[in-house]
Amino acid sequence: MPSKNTVCLWYDGTAEDAARFYAKTFPNSSVDAVHKAPGDYPSGKQGDVLTVEFRVMGLPCLGLNGGPIFPQTEAFSFQVATDDQAETDRYWHAIIDNGGQASACGWCKDKWGVSWQITPRALTQAITHPDAATAKRAFDAMMGMGKIDIAVIEAAVNSPQLGKKI
Repeated sequence: MPSKNTVCLWYDGTAEDAARFYAKTFPNSSVDAVHKAPGDYPSGKQGDVLTVEFRVMGLPCLGLNGGPIFPQTEAFSFQVATDDQAETDRYWHAIIDNGGQASACGWCKDKWGVSWQITPRALTQAITHPDAATAKRAFDAMMGMGKIDIAVIEAAVNSPQLGKKI
């Protein structure tokens, strides 16, 4: 029985490939069902994979092979909270090294165009620090990064000198 609320992602014929990649890459992820089209449709034929039910880190999703009409945009992203640099690096490189694309501030895009935020918990804590100057130093450090470097964020938090103009 499908979940009451499910994220639906539109793909151009590659929903099953994407779902299998996510299931292989992220814990608590799976491909739960693959459904074939019972008839022809605008971007496919009867018997083609129409939808794929899958989970990404426990989040129920439905991949719809709807064709090229609606490509993915950064308006939707998966945000993955990581516990350390090794986990950050592992997810970042799994996406980038599998045909993905790096972006800024911890964002990247997989080869299907789905955006991901690989966000260390240390970054979230730093940019929401109760001391505004500390949060700003961490934020400024993040703004110059692609993949987040936790050591650089921690250095910004711990060094008031980084926020001063010389």
